[in-house]
Order: sequence, then C-alpha cells, then structure tokens
Amino acid sequence: MTVPASDPQRRPPKTRTRPRLTVVRAMNRRGIRLLHVADLLIVYGLLFAITAVMIQVRPGFNAASHLSRYVWSYGIVAIIHLAVFSFGGLYDRERRLVVPPSASRLITLVWLASLMIGVTSWLLGEFLIPRSVLLAYAIVGPVGLWITRAVSRRLRERNAGPARVLLIGSAEACLRAAEHLGQTTAVVVAGQVRGTDDLEQRVDRYAATGVLLLDGTGLSDLYADALSRLELRGVETLQLVRPHDSLLGLRTVGEIGGMPVVSLSAHILTGSQQRLKRWMDVIVLVLTAPLTIPLMIFTGVLVAVRAGGPLLFVQHRVGRDGAPFRMLKFRTMRRDAERFSGPVQATTDDPRIIRGLGWLRSTRLDELPQLINVLAGQMTIVGPRPERPEEMAEYERLIPGYRRRHQIEPGITGLAQVYGHYHTHPEFKLGHDLQYLANWSPFLDIQIMLRTAWVILARRL
Repeated sequence: MTVPASDPQRRPPKTRTRPRLTVVRAMNRRGIRLLHVADLLIVYGLLFAITAVMIQVRPGFNAASHLSRYVWSYGIVAIIHLAVFSFGGLYDRERRLVVPPSASRLITLVWLASLMIGVTSWLLGEFLIPRSVLLAYAIVGPVGLWITRAVSRRLRERNAGPARVLLIGSAEACLRAAEHLGQTTAVVVAGQVRGTDDLEQRVDRYAATGVLLLDGTGLSDLYADALSRLELRGVETLQLVRPHDSLLGLRTVGEIGGMPVVSLSAHILTGSQQRLKRWMDVIVLVLTAPLTIPLMIFTGVLVAVRAGGPLLFVQHRVGRDGAPFRMLKFRTMRRDAERFSGPVQATTDDPRIIRGLGWLRSTRLDELPQLINVLAGQMTIVGPRPERPEEMAEYERLIPGYRRRHQIEPGITGLAQVYGHYHTHPEFKLGHDLQYLANWSPFLDIQIMLRTAWVILARRL
C-alpha cells in the first residue's frame, strides 16, 4: 500500500483514459462545467415536475393554462439560480480529502435564489412562477442538487482514482498514519518523508494530490509561499490534530482514515469570492456616485485653486500578484516634493504639504480618484493598501510572507487602516491584512466601509 521513502521516483501506474469530447473541452475553456448543465436541467426539470404534480393534486390550480408561458419563465428562474450558485461558490474546486458538508450551503443558496425571484416578481407585479411551485421547489430543490454533486464526486473518483497523500513526519508517525489510511479505499499513501525541505519537488516526484503533516514543525516553511503555490495547483495540505492542539480552540476539524485533521489554506479567495467582491465594488460605485462625483468635482476645484496644475498625483504602486499599476490621488504636495529626498513616507506635519490642503489628507479626500482605479479593476474598495515597489522590496526582505497580501487587488481602505494607525509597523499591518484574507466575507467588507466612514468623519485616519 505504501511507497517506500527509499524509492522517491516511483509514480502511480499509467492508466488509459478515454479522450474527452471536443464539446466538453470547449465548455471547460469557457469556464462551463458539466455540473452547470446538470444543475440547469435539474432546476428546470424540477419546476415542471412540481407543476405537473400540482395540476394533478390541486383541482383549482390554474397553471395548466399557462404552461407555454412557463417554458421561458422557468428558464429565467433556472438561470437566476445558476447565477446565485456561482456567486455562492458551488462551482469552485472541491476538496477531495476533507469534503466540507454541502447540505447547509445548498439549502441556503436555493432559499436565497427563491427569495430573490419572489421579491423580483412582487416588484414587477407579475410572478415568473406560481408561489406554491416556488415554495415546493425550495423544499425539494436542495435534494436534487445534492444528488448531482454526489454523482459528480463518484465520477471524479472513478476517473481520477484515489487521492494520493504524501506523509511528512517521523518514521513512527508515518507508519501509524499509513495504517489508518489503509482502512479506506479513497486514499493511498504516495510516499513518506521526514521534513518539508523541497516539498513542492517531492509532491511532483511522488505525484501526490495531498500532503499530511504529522507534526507542526514544517508550518513555518510552508507559510510564506509554498502553501499558496500548492493550493493554486490543487494540492491539499492537512495538519494532524494532536491532543494539545485543543488549546487552540479549533472548530473546523475534519477526518481522514479515522484521524482528526484540519485543512491548511493560504486563504486565496476562490473564483466565486473574487467575482462577488468585484460585483460588490461595482454596486457600491453606482450607489455612491451621486455623492462621490460632486465631491470629486469640489475637491478638484479646491486643489486647482490652492495648488494649480496638475490636479492629480500619479504614483507607481504594487498591485495584485506583484503587478505594477499607476495609482491616482489629488495632489496635496509641491510638484518637487521628492526631487531631493527621493521616495519617502509622509509625516504628520510634513512641510511638503501645500498650505490649506492638509485636511484633504487627514480626511482621505485626496484618495477619491482611486475610485477610477477601482472602476478599471486595478484596485478594490476594501483590501490591503498598495505599497511602492521600493518599499515592497524592503518589506519582503525583512518580513517573511509579506507578498501574500497581494493575492487580491489592493484597496482604498482595509482592516489595517481602520484598526491600525498611519505609522503602525508594517509587520503588524500584515497581520491585519492576512486576517482580512482569512476571514473575508461581504459582511466584513461592509463593516470596514462603515467603520472607515466613521474614522474619516472623526479625522482619525
């Protein structure tokens, strides 16, 4: 069952696989999976099946005369459900080793989509779907979607074979873990190594699809970059939970081969989370435009009167994945502010600030042009603040894992800005930024936006 550590070049035997259909490959290139099609058919089919049952069991049900209209209206309902499922993360890459429970998420998303359809129909004054059908679907819909996911997992396991786990730890710990994993057919041991040195190369060597850490000594080696790269490649990393780890108050403990484990994650936002965050930015920009556009015009006129041209100060900053971009601000300093000093951070009473414009910096009104960066997709409203390239290089040298804050677009405001201060040490700001990535949710973004507004009004930023 196990692969000896002395045979590092051993790989799983090659199996013949059927060539994928051209249509399926074309769909995958466009981000469309067979699971999308299956869900669409399930939702559409369930709506008509429930309607047919209602016609039989309820004599006064008058949907029979409107079946031709429901052909297209049910299609709209099914597409709305698919959009909600996509933003809700149902089509993100699913873990193989420790699969999180999906029943509660399915129920929540089906009910959310049904509520959206009901509210939309009420606002339009015409229901896309009979209310009794919508209510019945909210009950049976999650069951049908759960079945499609169960079938999808079975097909994936049959095509890809069992998950291959690389054990990392002492010989005794690896032997004990291998004995437990031998009790399940869904997982095989790909190999056993003592430490995390050259882990990514060893994952390739053993053709492993997962890594199980049997002690905590290798976490510091994985923290900076290795874990992020493994996660992007779809390699799961697990940590065995030992009795004294209960002191950490772990709440999401899974199981593999009877062993308690936790999934380690670099907290890279999934595709659905990134799409949801982008749509939130666009919605906030549209809703606040009646306030921000006049405010930008007023601030621009004020800067023109006090400072003259140019109105905007363009500065190179580090964006997502380290890519540079040109960040916009209203100019509040002299044109030659960095001619002799070079790039330096501003101080509280910086003499380079033009008289009468210091309050723009304290209230952050000089940051308003960055809404244009948000509209262009270079920044987000809430996220880690962008750094200058020269400062970024120094921080990366001094603080391990600093580049992890660039897993999303930089933000106009962030957790470090509302809970830290202007001169808070970069390492402590990094702690805030990584906590933001680990706990991201739409509600956290809204909370930070509201707190930012309060801090600006109190002129404490």
